[in-house]
Amino acid sequence: MSTAILTGPPVPGSSLEGDLRSLGFDVRVAPGAAESEALLAAVPAAERVAVVDARFVGHVHSLRLALTDPRFPASAVPGALTAQPEARAALAKAFAATTAPAPAAETAAGVSDLPGDADASAAAPQSAAATPDAQTTPDTEASAAGLGTALRAPDLPGLLADTLDSAGTPVHRPELGSLVATVPADPQARNEARQAVAAVDDEEVRLRSAVKARDGFFTTFFISPYSRYIARWCARRGLTPNQVTTASLITALIAAGAAATGTRGGYIAAGLLLLFSFVLDCTDGQLARYSLQYSTMGAWLDATFDRAKEYAYYAGLALGAARGGDDVWALALGAMVLQTCRHVVDFSFNEANHDAESNTSPTAALSDKLDSVGWTVWVRRMIVLPIGERWAMIAVLTAVTTPRIVFYALLVGCAFAACYTTAGRLLRSLTRKARRTDRAAQALADLADSGPLAEAVARAGRRFVAGLPAMAPPVIAFVGGAGLVAAAVFSGYGSLWPVVAAVTYVITSGLAVARPLKGALDWLVPPVFRAAEYGAILALAVAADVNGALPAAYGLVAAVAYHHYDTVYRIRGGTGAPPHWLVRATGGHEGRILLVVLLAALVTDTDFTIALAALAVAVALVVLVESIRFWVSSAAPAVHDEGEPA
Repeated sequence: MSTAILTGPPVPGSSLEGDLRSLGFDVRVAPGAAESEALLAAVPAAERVAVVDARFVGHVHSLRLALTDPRFPASAVPGALTAQPEARAALAKAFAATTAPAPAAETAAGVSDLPGDADASAAAPQSAAATPDAQTTPDTEASAAGLGTALRAPDLPGLLADTLDSAGTPVHRPELGSLVATVPADPQARNEARQAVAAVDDEEVRLRSAVKARDGFFTTFFISPYSRYIARWCARRGLTPNQVTTASLITALIAAGAAATGTRGGYIAAGLLLLFSFVLDCTDGQLARYSLQYSTMGAWLDATFDRAKEYAYYAGLALGAARGGDDVWALALGAMVLQTCRHVVDFSFNEANHDAESNTSPTAALSDKLDSVGWTVWVRRMIVLPIGERWAMIAVLTAVTTPRIVFYALLVGCAFAACYTTAGRLLRSLTRKARRTDRAAQALADLADSGPLAEAVARAGRRFVAGLPAMAPPVIAFVGGAGLVAAAVFSGYGSLWPVVAAVTYVITSGLAVARPLKGALDWLVPPVFRAAEYGAILALAVAADVNGALPAAYGLVAAVAYHHYDTVYRIRGGTGAPPHWLVRATGGHEGRILLVVLLAALVTDTDFTIALAALAVAVALVVLVESIRFWVSSAAPAVHDEGEPA
């Protein structure tokens, strides 16, 4: 259990002790600063501890935000400070520095200056820095000694927070908005603070803040108005965000199974279940924000399950169409490739500009200006086809049309959104005067997923690319990738032309990453690699023209895409890319595609299908085992993903 130390006896009529216990704290009272420091030392080092001024007046949710958020080692609001185990040593040092006794003459002078408090030093001998206001209710009179000392007592948690900050331990200070958190200095201020608390319904604020500030049109107006209440219902019954996330996944898998039946009733049920899965998907994040239940496992589940649900549903639609005699596996795989490449563009651009030293793009200024016009905000959010709009479209079209029409609409919508967002980012990059940092270059290199073959070429070709123009890396990557996909599309199955193109691709892939990716458009290199690898696998599976080839290719691309998503979320968490052995074990993007091309040239179409399936299983096992090992380990970042890729 966490421990809260009250710096002084509770104020009569205050609910502070009960509020802290309702938040899961064991409350202990310290008469003064020395006793507070002793209580702090007695709390086990592996436990969270909070220091709260006994005069605190504020909403319970203010305390919840400051004292129970697991994401920050130290956090504070006026009158309350918390430290998790990793910040406990720093808090102990701050206590020692803050509560060091002042010279006796200075202390005596400070007390004797108080009007009407000639006996204060005798009546209240403890440190002024820790003595609470013992009489603060507006309808009672304070004793001369007690009131005089309270008027002089500072906010000890606030002093500790400032000391921690100045000593190099960052203290998170949550945005309170209309919530109240204060340490009143006199009865009148306490009365005003209590009135301010009564004027604001903190439960309503808590519900509103559970919803992401920036979300899509469909989510904002058709899901969040009621899903926040589902989140509160779950919180009051002890359900966790991870449980809701898992329920959302199970619901989506059932929806995929219903779609796989190939019947109209199955399609209607699939559409309804997919929408309900999305409601649960919104609820898990809102529950995490409502109850501040952020966790490492939650970050991993939330980051990966959305993709698993969507791609499993595509497979269900393809199976259902096959039952009706319509083969749409190529469309399903194309939709997955397009959607994954869109996400890679998002991730790569954001990482390239995560810590850019300046942003002077006129395109960015225009975007900000458009966002200042109300209706354009929603139009621009909708046309990028975010997850809410996309799933709503898929669900409705599943219920009333056929899987082929669903995929046609999905491909057209995602292609338009991809063109819109990519064009905007290209304009920003070309007009922005910024220098990319070493961190950004390393993130792009990690996202490239270069294997041993590309690394060898990069080492050999560094001198060659050193003098090339700034645009060289994305151009080289594009030429190699386009040649690979074109050879796979236009050559018959078993042709040697894709092998030649794949060898060329290995060379261009190495040259593209031979120097640090700090150019204006170097963020395009990872998306080009993804499009080339996924697109070539799709084209070769189509060329094989045998039952099972496209489903096997679908499984392989899904396994590889999971590896690339996992890389993104590790980088976002600040832990860097997956271990190098994993990239080598999976061959890197260039090694995998060279292997697939060689298989297509050397084995029969039936054996090629078996080989794709075996490769898919092997890649999935390796990346899943390593991913699960990492995300459940203590080294994983406890970061809740507030963003939502399109």
